[in-house]
Amino acid sequence: MAAAGPVLISNKVKKGVERAPHRSLLRALGLTDKEMDQPFVGVVNCYNEIIPGHTHLRQIAEAAKGGVRSAGGTPFEVNVPGVDDGIAMGHIGMRYSLASREVIADAVECMAVAHAFDALVFVTNCDKIVPGMLMAAMRVNLPCIFVAGGPMLAGHWQGQAVDLNTVFEAVGLVSKGDMSEEELERLERVACPTCGSCAGMFTANTMNCATEALGLALPGNGTIPAVDAARLRLAKEAGAKVMEVLEDRLRPRQIVTSDGLWNALAVDTALGGSTNSILHLLAIAHEAGADFPLDMVNEISARTPQLCRLSPAGSYHVEDLHRAGGIAAVMKEIESVLHTEVPTVTGGTVGENIADAEVRDHAVIRPLAEPHSPHGGLTVLFGSLAPEGAVVKSAAVAPAMMSHRGPARCFDSEDECVEAIMHQDFKEGDVLVLRYEGPRGGPGMPEMLSPTSIISGMGVDDKVALITDGRFSGATRGAAIGHVSPEAAAGGPIAAIQDGDEVIIDIADQRLDTAVSQGEIEARLAALPPFQPKIDSGYLKRYAQSVTSASKGAVFKD
Repeated sequence: MAAAGPVLISNKVKKGVERAPHRSLLRALGLTDKEMDQPFVGVVNCYNEIIPGHTHLRQIAEAAKGGVRSAGGTPFEVNVPGVDDGIAMGHIGMRYSLASREVIADAVECMAVAHAFDALVFVTNCDKIVPGMLMAAMRVNLPCIFVAGGPMLAGHWQGQAVDLNTVFEAVGLVSKGDMSEEELERLERVACPTCGSCAGMFTANTMNCATEALGLALPGNGTIPAVDAARLRLAKEAGAKVMEVLEDRLRPRQIVTSDGLWNALAVDTALGGSTNSILHLLAIAHEAGADFPLDMVNEISARTPQLCRLSPAGSYHVEDLHRAGGIAAVMKEIESVLHTEVPTVTGGTVGENIADAEVRDHAVIRPLAEPHSPHGGLTVLFGSLAPEGAVVKSAAVAPAMMSHRGPARCFDSEDECVEAIMHQDFKEGDVLVLRYEGPRGGPGMPEMLSPTSIISGMGVDDKVALITDGRFSGATRGAAIGHVSPEAAAGGPIAAIQDGDEVIIDIADQRLDTAVSQGEIEARLAALPPFQPKIDSGYLKRYAQSVTSASKGAVFKD
């Protein structure tokens, strides 16, 4: 690290005679001469009033700004949009979720560069906001630090810990007749009891944990509960620490290298985290210019045992993970798999950060020698149905479905598929093929939590598989295989499958195939009419025209 101190980008807008008009506008904000001379730090806040994970972020941002001021910086809060995946789920709103990731990255770039910020504090939470901000951090490459709003506490119902996924699965119980609508209403009132990102190891918490594992956030970022006063202290410390990161001239691309991304995914597989993390880490790697091919997922997973089973794969929640020692404790257990020399925003390396970490509850974080599985919880499948890959949360797949052959039951939209499931219009052993829901075809690659959670709620997730070119919520469990690439809208083999075709799933061998011959697939694809977009106006039209395959992270074309 350089010792000469930072070169202030903000001098472009505040130094020199020709910048008098700029200074005049800054003085209109009430800035003192001292504040004008200090480094300008953008505090990028995704606060809004519709997302439970964001409702407290004004307080988190104020704490971060206090930390910046205490360390000699001048903070400026700016905001970016966010979509709540749970509220957007199951209707057209979900098509905007992944698409909003690019809007967030663009918005941060616009605000940070236009206003000549010297450093950035990202106040973040929830599914697409965390990766969108991480992509922006790579793109602008300014000294930065992340602080999340933290996880929600689990609810309690009938003597059990519950969360949002419990409610989604309960819809399946109601449709099957095993739960009354009155019971469902009582459950929905207690499942999400506090602010914060949903309590399980779903996408939001997976990405907050990944940010800590990457080295862009302070220890505790991934697991300190949203309602814990320690979360406010963490925000203050992050605000102060970014001034040291600026002084040291440490840029995010020095941290988020191939080795840093390896660490993040290794932690994710040890946790059994969301499949969406693969999609987002590929996109972050693209922005960082780091080499991170999709097939590296299987290499990491082969070397990393699964140590945790958090909801939806098990009964523990992120608050339990925090109590057990948090991400640092998980990283200490898998230290032999990690690149410990990677620098972090703490000023130390990964190895130095976890040197004193220890597991405080081995029921939550298994010892390395006694894992839930000798391999990680995420698997990428390749084969005749997915030449460019598909992703499954293997940690949450029933043993009986790790290898499965069954007839295809095809649907060209999520609505068709959900209707068939709700009416139990399928047979045990079927492979539900849900297509034209990829990045281009969706458009927006919507999450399919509704069909998978209803299947789980019906108790048939060990008897029925679902494959899609769309994606799944981090709350999904069962033989749910997503990100099938190429997608149907791009002429992928999934578009050629017909009802009754045999689909062959072999997760252990990392394969997703069909018994249909390659020649027959090519003939069927050639006979298909040209793809007609489902939405042909507005942002989603532009998104569909620009987006690449899920195997490339669903980033925009260069």
